[in-house]
Amino acid sequence: MDGAKVREFFCKIIREDEDVSVGVAAIRTLMEIIKHSKSETVQELETNLKDGINVMKNTDYPVTAINSGCELFLRFITLAALDTRCFSDCKKIMLDRGHLFIKKLDEARGKIVKLASKFIEDGSKVLTHSRSRVVLQALRKAHKQNKRFEVFVTISAPDNSGKQMCKELQAEGIPCTLILDSAVGYIMEQVHFIMVGAEGVVESGGIVNKVIKKKRTRNALVTFCFSAFSFFSGGKLYYGSMCQRNEKAFLCAYRKFQVFKIISFRTTRSA
Repeated sequence: MDGAKVREFFCKIIREDEDVSVGVAAIRTLMEIIKHSKSETVQELETNLKDGINVMKNTDYPVTAINSGCELFLRFITLAALDTRCFSDCKKIMLDRGHLFIKKLDEARGKIVKLASKFIEDGSKVLTHSRSRVVLQALRKAHKQNKRFEVFVTISAPDNSGKQMCKELQAEGIPCTLILDSAVGYIMEQVHFIMVGAEGVVESGGIVNKVIKKKRTRNALVTFCFSAFSFFSGGKLYYGSMCQRNEKAFLCAYRKFQVFKIISFRTTRSA
């Protein structure tokens, strides 16, 4: 596949399926490259895949998710090359593992939504930033459980993705208010907790996403949650939900379906 076809295939996946994440779309694109590759050696195939990754990075989609997802998939190639001496068998193993991995990703989202929806209590006021697929599904699940809550969504300039999030919530019958990004400090005084998604989770537990920062003027006893399944900079996959309450945070994520880390930190906001 040449660069133009790789770009077209990658963008088409995201355009036609709004529920697919950028990282998963990148992995599916790499699988398509492997499927149509005329390479005769593993090294040549790796070169073609890296060229495809560079093409995807030059699109308008988040580089973090593309880079991390592709790095993880490239590790599969190395392992597959060690499992067999026949290149055709190696390609088959890579494709089989890719399909299995994507299946696990699809199952992971449902598990995270189930965990995250528990944080949404009856009568809650929730603040969210931009549009997160996992957060949207968590709010939908809580609404189906007959929980009454109100959502404030930032407009998220310049792409205004918050408008789409607000529209989808209102279509579900969930009370939703669209606010300016600059109004976060004011609205934060009224909400019970904040729930956002994440494009990536770094090894230290940090979150990579579109965010709004406010300078500290005093402590804020506000719950902060992220709900996502994401890749982190080391190439491994972590997924789970994190909730911060009264200045302490607990990250409950999973690596190969096992809890891997608990962290504690402080959060602040402006008055």
